[in-house]
Amino acid sequence: MKRFLFIFALFLLTFCKTQNQLHPTSDDGSWFVLKKDDLTAGTHHTRHAEIFGKYVSGYNLYVLKAIDIVQAHAPDGGGYFAGLKADPPESPIGYELKLFGKSLITPPRPTSYCSGSTYAAFIEALNLIFAGRTPKLSEDRFEAARMQEPDGGRREDHVKLWGKWNADGYGNHFALVQYTKMGVRIKPNQARPGDFMNISWENGGGHSVIFLGWYLDENQTPNVVYWSSQKRTNGMGDEVVPISRIKEVCVVRLTNPQNILHFNIEQPVDINITGDKINWQPDEVFAH
Repeated sequence: MKRFLFIFALFLLTFCKTQNQLHPTSDDGSWFVLKKDDLTAGTHHTRHAEIFGKYVSGYNLYVLKAIDIVQAHAPDGGGYFAGLKADPPESPIGYELKLFGKSLITPPRPTSYCSGSTYAAFIEALNLIFAGRTPKLSEDRFEAARMQEPDGGRREDHVKLWGKWNADGYGNHFALVQYTKMGVRIKPNQARPGDFMNISWENGGGHSVIFLGWYLDENQTPNVVYWSSQKRTNGMGDEVVPISRIKEVCVVRLTNPQNILHFNIEQPVDINITGDKINWQPDEVFAH
């Protein structure tokens, strides 16, 4: 009887701990600056939840755990490739990504690119958040989340959930804030590990990443640290980039994952939004 009560109490403790994480991540509006020790794992690792997860709670922690799941499929990065007219076609992510057990893509290549990697982490985070439950995702919403057409062809930009995530510009905003209403936009100073970030570069182009923190190097130069897929890291991995290279960013936080079950697949999206300048304020730093 005592053993049963102990096991039951342990179950309740685990259940309550899990339930306590099912809420949006919060912040106090101060800049989150990493320590040098936070970067010792290097470019390719599966310790994001361990290293960066101790600084957050709520849904962002699931995103960090999801990064580790995705990265585990490509311990060396997996390779980076983007080519619209390539044969075989480009692959957003290099493994068979599934949502609630149903396949979203049969990858034509083992490589990845930026928006594919962040979308994979988003999907794996949903799998973790809903683990142990049986979510009833309608067939039309599942189809909207697919990363390729039923015939295996490329799903074009702006088409349904993945098409909006993958579109040029601030795809995370198009997909999470407007289309599904699963997230909210926050300012750069509010960013915390596990937030989704779109970067607009000073020299043109953009990047879809998951924010890990701001970082002052040995010269006190401010940098942004993120996880994504890029050529320099041979696909998926962590990168440290000076903010002087960045024109604007758009940061989005996952706040309402349950809306994956209810969003309007015909929801219109306004693509004419502007990003935020990174107005670095070194005196307003999150203490950790």
